[in-house]
Amino acid sequence: MFMRVKKAIFTQRAIEIDSLSFPMAMRAALREKPDIILIGEMRDPDTIMAGLKAAETGHLVMSTLHTNDAVQTINRIVNTFPPHEQETIRIQVGSTIKACIAQRLIPRFDKPGRVCAIEVMLVTPNARGLNTRGYIIRNEVEALYKVVSTSAYDGMQSMNMALFEHYKNGVITPDDALSYADNPDEITRWIREDAGLTVQVN
Repeated sequence: MFMRVKKAIFTQRAIEIDSLSFPMAMRAALREKPDIILIGEMRDPDTIMAGLKAAETGHLVMSTLHTNDAVQTINRIVNTFPPHEQETIRIQVGSTIKACIAQRLIPRFDKPGRVCAIEVMLVTPNARGLNTRGYIIRNEVEALYKVVSTSAYDGMQSMNMALFEHYKNGVITPDDALSYADNPDEITRWIREDAGLTVQVN
């Protein structure tokens, strides 16, 4: 499909209609020198590998993946491949990924509908010198949870931080903040501190 708008041109390829396979579609797309490549969903090794190869050539690749949080997304990509390929894939992911954003839709308390809680992980050195890219390449992905939760200055935000902000603004209930939290104990502590219920020991 081909579509032209005032400031951009979009082309779309559907498997079995416009192309016989995903790798073939990606090769054809790269020949058109696109500025941005959007992959609807990375659901298998072929799709992920095609996206990584496109990113390695300098293209901006955007895609979606069904995971619970931004850090889990890294593990899901790597674990899609057999064990003997995972180290290579981890290096490719660490070398090309720029950002990972996760979202959860939470029932609103203030009015009907839902609100989006967003977790943001940026692959960049932060103010404390912790390089997100290095953790991915060294397979220290679990350490990224701490990096995300302590790097608000660098534009990162954990899911708990997003949930607590919605709670403070009266958008969601404390029960929903706890039920959707990655770390309910942390949310509980923040809620108690916000209510002035902390106990100081001299």
